[in-house]
Amino acid sequence: MRNQLLLLGALLFYSISGAAASPLSKELVLPYNKAVIQQRDTATFASGCFWCVEAKFSQLEGVLKVTAGYTGGHLNNPTYQQVLTGSTGHAEACNIVYDPRVISYDELLEAFFLSHDPTQLNRQGNDVGTQYRSAIFYHNVSQKEKAEYYINALTQQLLYNKPIVTQINPFTKFYVAEDYHQQYYENNPDQSYCRYVIQPELERFKEIFKDKLKK
Repeated sequence: MRNQLLLLGALLFYSISGAAASPLSKELVLPYNKAVIQQRDTATFASGCFWCVEAKFSQLEGVLKVTAGYTGGHLNNPTYQQVLTGSTGHAEACNIVYDPRVISYDELLEAFFLSHDPTQLNRQGNDVGTQYRSAIFYHNVSQKEKAEYYINALTQQLLYNKPIVTQINPFTKFYVAEDYHQQYYENNPDQSYCRYVIQPELERFKEIFKDKLKK
């Protein structure tokens, strides 16, 4: 585990420093139980605009479905316009259904931390507000322990100049976002936000994880 974390740390360093990809990325294989017999599991992550999160995680081999929605708030059945105000307590998030025989939760955590800046509090870039916070919503004790482990390890390695502010919260209720938010990048590639924000981030993500992308 220590060597795997060192590899993850090296890859994070390349990501933070702006390099296109780490030469170690081909060697980075995080552990998972190959004896797992279940065919589906779910991870729930928030790391900024859910259009961007959905576009990135949909690229990974073993990810079966990504659904954009809202979680972590206090209002039942929130709308996008309500969440956008930041008053409902919800985060824009994605439910990621995956095949653990193909991709592990550890690998999804790797993608989570490399796909956004976990030191930005209640924002990602120009998207500002609690709805854009960095958060992991765990579905079981194992996911909680792994999330805590990696945050502690990355913190101890002093990979960031600022503290990691990613929240670790229990998964409660997930509200599926309006239909037009689903596969937004795929359906609106020429929209300005997609072209100038999502596309550059997606290309960088695909370069880092080029050995784990869907064929």
